[in-house]
Amino acid sequence: MDIHLEKISMKFASTLVINNIDFTVKSGELVSLLGPSGCGKSTTLSIIAGINKPTQGEIYFGDECITDKEPEERGIGMVFQNYALYPHMTVFKNIMFPLKMNKVNKEEAKKRVYDIAEIVQVEKLLDRKPKQLSGGQQQRVAIARALVKNPKVLLLDEPLSNLDARLRIEMREEIRRIQQKTGVTTIFVTHDQEEAMSISDNIIVMNDGKIQQYSRPEKLYNQPENIFTARFIGNPKINIIEGFKTDGKEIVIGIRAEDLHINQQKHMTRGKVTYIERMGRDMLVRIQKGDNVITAYAPKDLDINLNDEVGIGVNEHNIHWFEKASEKRITPPENYLKVLVKAFEGGKNE
Repeated sequence: MDIHLEKISMKFASTLVINNIDFTVKSGELVSLLGPSGCGKSTTLSIIAGINKPTQGEIYFGDECITDKEPEERGIGMVFQNYALYPHMTVFKNIMFPLKMNKVNKEEAKKRVYDIAEIVQVEKLLDRKPKQLSGGQQQRVAIARALVKNPKVLLLDEPLSNLDARLRIEMREEIRRIQQKTGVTTIFVTHDQEEAMSISDNIIVMNDGKIQQYSRPEKLYNQPENIFTARFIGNPKINIIEGFKTDGKEIVIGIRAEDLHINQQKHMTRGKVTYIERMGRDMLVRIQKGDNVITAYAPKDLDINLNDEVGIGVNEHNIHWFEKASEKRITPPENYLKVLVKAFEGGKNE
């Protein structure tokens, strides 16, 4: 089931929360809405769910306009971060509940509960109550309850926020496995870029109620369309160097830590080591050069210490160039190497 949002805007009182957004999620895809708190991603999900009606625009499931339909008429399954399980019911009855409300034949309902419990791997927990389950198990039950209705669309609103780090990794893998097994079109809301990058077919990056970029995870990382996306995607944060002009435009350069190299023969400039963090096979190094503080990865066996002066080189083919005024990605200037040297020598780092 394709999902299509057409010119959607949403106001709460006089505040514009969603600003004229368009996107399509293709049938069977898992697409993440990713962005900082307050960017509009959960509001967008609530509009798709029918919890909120947009101030402007239309929502389509397939060819059907469902903008005015109530949530229960849309054929959706929804999972929230607090699971919302009924504490007095067993796992079996929790999963069964939506089928009971829809008056599904008892034998058919039982079969569907057992089938979905096996898919989400809670078939051995059906007699337990929620208080007897771990956080990850409770989340599996919540997903099973959403899927047992055979929804056209599955909506997940920050479903892993209440789990510890280890369980978050485990459950995001499980969500991807379950989604691929069922084939249900899924929208996953998160502020965690690592979650979104690891499980999504495509990612919608949002900020201030607008879509910043909609593309595959690897393209977000390798070809950010604007400065916001470049900064938001990637850990450690991309190095941003600005404060110089070329061809009459003020230019901003983005360089990821892995595209810098230290103390190799070919280097562009030199700087002083101000921080070293050992990270298993790599070191994360910060280097001061004038107003710039540059973060780079280095091999763990590189012999450097705090306050050493080191050479800094760059993979010139993986540089991200932006126009400051528009903040949009641009092609490198013809004299890009000269500009790059100038940036390293005198650019201002933000």
